[in-house]
Amino acid sequence: MTNLLTLTRMRVQLALRNKMFFFFSIVMPIGFFFLYSGVFAKGDPIVVAYLLGPVLALNVMGSFWGLSATLVMFREQGILRRFHVTPATATDMLVSSVLANYFLTIPTVVVELLLAKFLFHVTSLGDLTSIFLLVSIGTVSFGSLGLVIASVTNTMQETQVLNQLLWLPLIFLSGATIPFTSLSKSVQHIALFLPATYLVHGLKNAVVNNFGPSKILLALGSLGIWFLLTLFLSSQLFRWEPEAKIGRKAKFYVATTAIPFLLLGIWEAKNGRVIAEEKFTMQRVDHSQKAEKPEGSKDGQPSSDPTKQEDTKPLD
Repeated sequence: MTNLLTLTRMRVQLALRNKMFFFFSIVMPIGFFFLYSGVFAKGDPIVVAYLLGPVLALNVMGSFWGLSATLVMFREQGILRRFHVTPATATDMLVSSVLANYFLTIPTVVVELLLAKFLFHVTSLGDLTSIFLLVSIGTVSFGSLGLVIASVTNTMQETQVLNQLLWLPLIFLSGATIPFTSLSKSVQHIALFLPATYLVHGLKNAVVNNFGPSKILLALGSLGIWFLLTLFLSSQLFRWEPEAKIGRKAKFYVATTAIPFLLLGIWEAKNGRVIAEEKFTMQRVDHSQKAEKPEGSKDGQPSSDPTKQEDTKPLD
């Protein structure tokens, strides 16, 4: 335990000195927040609340990118070799990486929630307990995905390519960038097999629909099982030395980590719960926006001609 705590503290210190981590874990999430809230939502508190789930999800998901790149860079530069001569084990190194990433992600999430509350005047942030649980389990699970990527790639170039191949479908098919209800039915069914979909969906429900932990157990459970699988796999494939290469066959083991969401996707495709809840959330947001607009107004602006607000009948 002492080795784990010491490694975690050192990883936090090293991350704070790393420009790549600073960009992906602080600059990019805050940039996404202002892009979504100020540009896409146009400062409307109701829309900001709806987009807060995807914004938090992007923050959580982005952790795998910085973590994988950092570990591969450490291995190429021989930094992991220095850790190897200490009493620390591979498990200590991997768990400390996830913990350090978690401790550095939470403050950014808190800042985004505070900005939504006080800068964009979001009246309710939803169920904070559910948000905390989803962000916590999501951060460690996607962080463990970064560990797997770092374990199966041999160079930084391979890591960046694999990160891109995973990042694009995660953000475009999950509802993090494009509203889930705007996707075609076939794409929606494909998205049901992605872990990011359940993270984004769960955060939307927690913020907009005020869902408590009991109503998001499926998302929490699937992400938790995925975390255990990815952490175990990365511990089996972890390498300290840059000279140690991993065979191509070993990379296929990564597919086993998709089992929880393969089963969940099949069940959801038949049940249709996620798709139905996404439509309900969108309808609720639309209804809230219309309820806030004065009668006879357009886009929230009162009509300049009072006669246009009167009930007129066609002439005989």
